[in-house]
Amino acid sequence: MAQLEDLMHEHFVDYASYFILDRAIPDIRDGLKPVQRRLLHTLFNMEDGRYHKVANAIGETMKLHPHGDASIADALVVLANKGYFIDGQGNFGNILTGHPAAAPRYIECRLTPLALDTLFFRPLTEFVSSYDGRNEEPVFLPAKLPVILMLGTEGIAVGMSTKILPHNLVELWEAQIKLVRGEKIELYPDFAQGGQMDVDAYEDGAGKVDVRARIRVRDPKHVVIEEIPYGTTTESIIASIEGAAQKGRLKIASIDDFTTDKVEIEITAARGTNAKDLIPQLYAYTDCSVSISSNLNVIKDRRPVQMSVTEILRELTVRLTAQLKAELEYERGQLEDRQHWLTLEQIFVEERVYKRIEKAKTEENVKKQVVTGMAKFEHLFVRPMVDDDVKRLLEIRIRRISAYDIEKNRKTIDDIVAAIKAINRKLKNMKKTTVEYLEECLEKYGADHPRRTEITRIEAVDKKAVATSNLKMAYDRDTGFFGHAVKGDLFRMNVSEFDLILGIANDGTYRVMTPVDKIFFTGKLIHCEVFDPEEGAEFVVVYRDKKKIAYGKRIKILKFIRNKEYQLIKDRAGKIDYLLQPNDLGEVSLDFVPAKRQRVKNAKYGLATLEPTSPTARGARLAPKPVSKVKYAPRKAEAKAAPKAARKAAAKGKKTAARKGASKKEPEQGDLF
Repeated sequence: MAQLEDLMHEHFVDYASYFILDRAIPDIRDGLKPVQRRLLHTLFNMEDGRYHKVANAIGETMKLHPHGDASIADALVVLANKGYFIDGQGNFGNILTGHPAAAPRYIECRLTPLALDTLFFRPLTEFVSSYDGRNEEPVFLPAKLPVILMLGTEGIAVGMSTKILPHNLVELWEAQIKLVRGEKIELYPDFAQGGQMDVDAYEDGAGKVDVRARIRVRDPKHVVIEEIPYGTTTESIIASIEGAAQKGRLKIASIDDFTTDKVEIEITAARGTNAKDLIPQLYAYTDCSVSISSNLNVIKDRRPVQMSVTEILRELTVRLTAQLKAELEYERGQLEDRQHWLTLEQIFVEERVYKRIEKAKTEENVKKQVVTGMAKFEHLFVRPMVDDDVKRLLEIRIRRISAYDIEKNRKTIDDIVAAIKAINRKLKNMKKTTVEYLEECLEKYGADHPRRTEITRIEAVDKKAVATSNLKMAYDRDTGFFGHAVKGDLFRMNVSEFDLILGIANDGTYRVMTPVDKIFFTGKLIHCEVFDPEEGAEFVVVYRDKKKIAYGKRIKILKFIRNKEYQLIKDRAGKIDYLLQPNDLGEVSLDFVPAKRQRVKNAKYGLATLEPTSPTARGARLAPKPVSKVKYAPRKAEAKAAPKAARKAAAKGKKTAARKGASKKEPEQGDLF
């Protein structure tokens, strides 16, 4: 068993390492995953200026990629839709609508000029054997672009993931110029879908961005979505709008999708709704506004590391300078080789060294005569002559010697010398050379890659403020249930999903609730209102416990846990007689429970004398004896100010339940007991 455990552990570590390094996480050097690198290398080998069937490109790439054609096809379509390296002809799908590409046999592709200019340099490319040993594949492409930040990528490996957002190529080149000059940079994502973006929390790639669709009011009844956020499609946007409408969060009459190569989703507002009121609701409740997190994990020196955008671009700028230097040195070496050979050829022909081999009888003597004859002009050599040079001189045909153009040869040598001097000047100041290269790229390709996502400050939409009162709450006295799934005729109110509701029952239990489907109250509900947690709710409570002792208290409900049941009466057998508003500070008349030899049969208590206390406190005792009946009488000023019907109700000792949003047909509080 121990051996099996060790074997599983060893194989799992190997698998995890392989998946991280060679499948899911991109290499910082060329910014590509292995399947992308193999695909681009294959297209470079196939390059002839014409389009190739995608099916053929996939088949050729399979010689290097051991994971089947599906992953290659997906990678090719993704790269083609990025618009940088692969030029596609045919239906490659639509990133706006989410429609898939046509079958590989129907579409064609080739490398773009940008890819040919910046991704490949075969003489300086390191190769390894492919998975079956029959071919060679590059370890990484000698890219002179910040590919990893251009394309953006996502990958999930074993215990690790990466999400790099795409950036604008022109801004990346401009930032590299600043880095070479030692200046500070700021870089933010740019998405092909466009939209608006808030980058306050981007934190150089370690945070997030908020992206919104671009929405325009066409007229008072219609709004049009013209650009969508990154990571969404028109289909997902429409689905989210329909879902919000079904939940009552939006009031719309119809949705029409006219998207082609540009997004155009037309939304018609419902009757009685203005189109401009839909915009904040679309941002609040649909995929028209999304938050995208960034997580920059890359492979560097065959190890996964986490870096910032600035660190990655600085690393790639150093690599760009090194790559340009290596290419210049290689080009200089090639020119020096050509200069060396042309110089030897010039001496061999002009000085008639070839005449010396006419009398030589053996091969060894022929070579000796060439070496001896050329030695007189050693001071003109670019570098010392070797055996290969002698062999090559002897291979010159008589026809070439007879047709030798001295002036043309000398001019060619002069041009080579001038080119070598120009390369040496570039090598002496690589900072200037790097900046010049980047400026040339900007001039050549910059116009093709404008910024598409607008950077702006996005004000957060208060969902509570734009929420519609789409939930109809009610209380069923017979069952004791309250909620928006209850069909009752008491305490009916329209609320939004963000509202809080305070419900108080006659047994002293109360809850601060979210708009639930259904909730049960053990006592009968006597008060219900939309609750403001910042202001709280104040009441004057008059109640009797199980021993008929009457108490009164002034309370304020402020602190609570949602949907948790609390008690206004410590004794569950007690009962609330009156639940009054804080300004209802009249007088209560208390009739005592009849007893033998009882002289005093009632008492009165002015509620204005009650001191504020906590909801859980017992409160002030209103009478020294058990009370059989409690009657409330408002103060005279209250009675005069109240309507005639209210004064009549007060005279009968009844109090209408105070609540917000209740129906005019609600029963008075006395009817609830």
